[in-house]
Amino acid sequence: MDSPRSAFLAGARDQAPGVIGNIPFGLITGAAATAAGLDPLLAIAMSILTFAGAAQLVAIQLLADGAPALLIITAVAVVNLRMMMYSAAVAPLFATLSLRWKCVIGYLLTDHAFALTLARFGDGDAAAQPHRRWYYLGAGSLMWLVWQISVAVGALIGLKVPASWSLEFLIPLMFIALVAPALATRAHLAAAGTAAAVSLAAVSLPLKSGLLLAALAGVLGGLLVERFSRDPEVAAGP
Repeated sequence: MDSPRSAFLAGARDQAPGVIGNIPFGLITGAAATAAGLDPLLAIAMSILTFAGAAQLVAIQLLADGAPALLIITAVAVVNLRMMMYSAAVAPLFATLSLRWKCVIGYLLTDHAFALTLARFGDGDAAAQPHRRWYYLGAGSLMWLVWQISVAVGALIGLKVPASWSLEFLIPLMFIALVAPALATRAHLAAAGTAAAVSLAAVSLPLKSGLLLAALAGVLGGLLVERFSRDPEVAAGP
């Protein structure tokens, strides 16, 4: 990567496999937004403003349920808390950049961009990697572009789907698909099980506050199991 252009193209190339896997996710997110009652333009605007797949799904589900704005904002903030850890991890790589660059980097921060950038530059000498910002920009902008197109297409297609199909039910199904492969330890299983149990028990709480209660209970359950379990790994077989 001896030039900004080559670094940008390298980032986009490394990001491509992850982008392909996110196209169905974006289509479902857009379709679910219009099925939940959002105007397609509002759904697209929300996607551009937030650029956070899981947080968008949470917001859409709560909007469909008629939750108050404060709860929606809080829930989205909780879902995106991991971005604080990501930003802290990559901050040393971009510490000398201008505020404008840092704003762009923060906006384009995703799980994929974080993982790719840290894997390539995390252990190296920053002074010997002058074009790392362009690599990050290539990875992040490709994901942004494909995600926004996918959400927009999904939102427009969602208008043509009969309401009787209940596309908003795709949101919990999508979360199950995202979470299930990550349940690799006893702590993960405890967190998921605790959150599910509390969410069912607290479904009648006002203002949809059972969601936040379930999230907090899940985190606590996972931490307790991780702390006291001697063998956190789930057995892979007999």
